[in-house]
Amino acid sequence: MPHPFVHVELQTSDVGKAQTFYRELFKWDFEKVAGMDYTMIKVGSGTGGGMMKNPVPGAPSHWLAYVGVDDVAGAVKKAKSLGAKVLMDVTDVGGHGLMAVFTDPTGAPLALWQEVKKK
Repeated sequence: MPHPFVHVELQTSDVGKAQTFYRELFKWDFEKVAGMDYTMIKVGSGTGGGMMKNPVPGAPSHWLAYVGVDDVAGAVKKAKSLGAKVLMDVTDVGGHGLMAVFTDPTGAPLALWQEVKKK
């Protein structure tokens, strides 16, 4: 598949409570990312993820899927031409990669991820 799902993220009102719930439910492990207010979800095999405090105060907790692309800016431009609404334009994520978030024409949110190539 040329553009697989590469990451899923929980944006939640209570990271600690969510970690306790998912640790008990699925036996997931968690690892805090140094220098960021972000926790990686270590699921073993399969697509991993992360969790963070919801950046929009009062917004409901939700999961967000990320699709891997080679060019986030190009993918955002194409999505807009197809009727998407950009919620967050291309953003550098601490040197780890580039991301953007949009809603498709039906209103469903989706994130894009472009991994930074290590030299």
